[in-house]
Amino acid sequence: MSAKSPVTVPTLAFDEQFRTGDIRIICGTDEAGRGPLAGPVVAAACILPDGYMPEGLNDSKKLTEKKRDALYEIITRDAVAWCAASASPEEIDEINILEASLLAMRRAVAGLGIRPDFLLIDGNVNRGFDLPARAIVSGDALSPSIAAASIIAKVTRDRLCADYETLYPGYGFAGHKGYPTPAHKLVVFEKGPCPIHRRSFLGFIERDRDKLQAALDKKRAGEQ
Repeated sequence: MSAKSPVTVPTLAFDEQFRTGDIRIICGTDEAGRGPLAGPVVAAACILPDGYMPEGLNDSKKLTEKKRDALYEIITRDAVAWCAASASPEEIDEINILEASLLAMRRAVAGLGIRPDFLLIDGNVNRGFDLPARAIVSGDALSPSIAAASIIAKVTRDRLCADYETLYPGYGFAGHKGYPTPAHKLVVFEKGPCPIHRRSFLGFIERDRDKLQAALDKKRAGEQ
């Protein structure tokens, strides 16, 4: 039996290790929405006050929706600066999802109104930033600044998907948030993509056509 991976939570000490010499203003940045079939990828950048970490702060994926929403209100109220930005489905299709994620993060940092001294970026790539930066794998589980950015990005994107539910009824965006659930794939197969679908993510339509057609036939038979 393999040992379980240790549970990690963000700590103030993690960000503090980078605060040396001329580095005083540290900014965390993260994205939400790399995997969905539809909608933008949303990134956030966040500068927290020195020594500040609200209770329960963690990687947004480890939190309930209720807890994320509560922390979003606290973080956006107390942050020194924060900004959410995005890259569109069209940009994702044109430059690929990794480059679009980095583009959204650069836009979020540029929108802060304050120039940080150092960036902490969730992931393993820090290409294209005009500031000193460190990419941190699983940074949203280690760095308070990145965790705060992850919450802002996730809540912002989820709220956009609630709007898409009204703009594009029948696709179920409020539920699956654009992610490739079986129900989402089936409705795209049945209705065709809507304007916010990422065309480069829709290869499953041809690849899984027979399986999707069988599922659709079964669904329609059940509705009769």
